Amino acid sequence: MTDWIEVLREACADRGQRAVSTEIDYSTSVISQVLNGLYKGDLTRVQAAVEGALMGATVSCPVIGEMPRQRCIEYQRSPYAPTNPMRVQLFRTCPTCANNTEGKKS
Repeated sequence: MTDWIEVLREACADRGQRAVSTEIDYSTSVISQVLNGLYKGDLTRVQAAVEGALMGATVSCPVIGEMPRQRCIEYQRSPYAPTNPMRVQLFRTCPTCANNTEGKKS
């Protein structure tokens, strides 16, 4: 399996840190710190974002089914929206899901 940091490094070299930061939903400063081995945050969360957005990783969502890993992370970060039944169900399910990387465990 390809090292996710190498994939991140190559993507930044090809498209630039700003474009990659938009794809993985992390700031350019986080990307820079990760690439330089200085990031003090949760590398597991950054890894999940890179694998989903840049490496095509998928997860099995108990609500939606198979989906790109990055989309799962986006749903985890989304605020509660009572106007959409699927978002209500995701809001209730995500905190206890095995795919949760956002630390919202109940």
